[in-house]
Amino acid sequence: MSNAQYETYETYGPAYADPAYGGFDAPPADLHSADTLGYGTVGTLGYGTADTLGYGTADTLGYGTAGTPGAYDDTYRPAYEAPTLPALPRQGAPDDEPAPARAEPGAEARAGSRAASRTGSHRRSARRRKARYAERPDGSMRRLLPQALVVAFLAGGTTAFVAKDKAIELNVDGRARTLHTFADDVTELLAEEGVEIGAHDVVAPGPGTEITSGDEVAVHYARPVRLTLDGHRREVWTTARTVEGALRQLGVRQEGAYVSAARSRRIGREGLALDVRTERTVTIMADGRARTVRTNAATVREAVAEAGITLRGQDTTSVPQGSFPRDGQTVTVLRITGGKEVREEVIPFQVRRTQDPTLFKGTEVVERAGEPGLRRVTYALRTVNGVKQKPRRVRSEVVREPRPQLVKVGTKPRPASVQGADHLDWQGLAACESGGRPDAVDPSGTYGGLYQFDTHTWQALGGRGRPQDAPAAEQTYRAKKLYVRRGASPWPHCGGRLRG
Repeated sequence: MSNAQYETYETYGPAYADPAYGGFDAPPADLHSADTLGYGTVGTLGYGTADTLGYGTADTLGYGTAGTPGAYDDTYRPAYEAPTLPALPRQGAPDDEPAPARAEPGAEARAGSRAASRTGSHRRSARRRKARYAERPDGSMRRLLPQALVVAFLAGGTTAFVAKDKAIELNVDGRARTLHTFADDVTELLAEEGVEIGAHDVVAPGPGTEITSGDEVAVHYARPVRLTLDGHRREVWTTARTVEGALRQLGVRQEGAYVSAARSRRIGREGLALDVRTERTVTIMADGRARTVRTNAATVREAVAEAGITLRGQDTTSVPQGSFPRDGQTVTVLRITGGKEVREEVIPFQVRRTQDPTLFKGTEVVERAGEPGLRRVTYALRTVNGVKQKPRRVRSEVVREPRPQLVKVGTKPRPASVQGADHLDWQGLAACESGGRPDAVDPSGTYGGLYQFDTHTWQALGGRGRPQDAPAAEQTYRAKKLYVRRGASPWPHCGGRLRG
């Protein structure tokens, strides 16, 4: 048997069969244990006993019986060249393998002879390997140990690499893709992929959530919507990508609603302006009858028209026609008829008083009588649902301006008496002439006052204006002066009363 065969075995250490070493299970004392090599016992190296080495009996090794020509050709290869080794049969056939052929007569004797020959051959080989291994006790160990460490390191690194890698499905605004990442959580994953998140955007699961292989991460970008809903304007944000989805997300009732844009229209990242009017119930009262309609009208005027009611002339509604009709609102139609009326009204004159030092105190004299003015006023007359309303003043113009009345007011101190006339019965004379009335005027209009002065005589005595306009005391004073000048002759019928 050639030495090359044993040199090949030395690369993996000797497989001792000498009973001094405990058979194939006990290595020499100066070697590391099989655990140091990372292989465990000789059995865990993949070799085990002679039977579990994968070689089986001498027949399965291809050696044949001792002495057979070519029976000991070297067919061994190291473990790292295992793919080049032929597949060796296992010890014992499983149920699905063919049963062994029936033994021929005399086969058992020949098999025993071969077994004894193999046992002796293995023991001799073991002793030679022991001697050869003793000459170089550490060479094989030094070569095997670095290889084992490298294999262990690579195996551990590959395991860690595979464990950190994750397969994640990332859906960004409806665009899904599967990627591999080493990120630990959602925040790291989005940063790694360059996905920026705004204040209104939605991420599921939320930022900071740990991720594992097979997870799904969805990013929904928010879009601004300038929404006018039933007349109320506001700006909202939505992650929906269509008008219909946005209305559903915002909780807007769409059945029967008016929408200013098609429901299938896509909403870009820049957003859009949207006018929505939901369907409402409005009751219209007109001509003594109530009509209830379901409408999405923008104004009361449109709702009235949808109810089949026509407004004519001055007809109007109980609420402004341009206002937004609210759900459950009742609107009354007002049938209005009417016209215009022009009236002339008097403008009162003003009285302007000025002081006059020539008149006695308490005396007022009308220097110029006042004249009232004239105003022409136009009124609108209305009848609402058959009921007359209060006229409404719509226009006014002055036809004639009023002329003020001028009155002089005396400031001169009144004299205490008139000598020679104070002792007379002036009250009796006044009762006879005018009935004791200071403003009395005779039927002809010539004489007036308590003592029936004519205007010429009155003014000659220092009076102003007409005597009937002067105070009673002034009239008595002027009468006393007249008596001093002419006696009782100015009063031919009543002058005798002065003497009682």
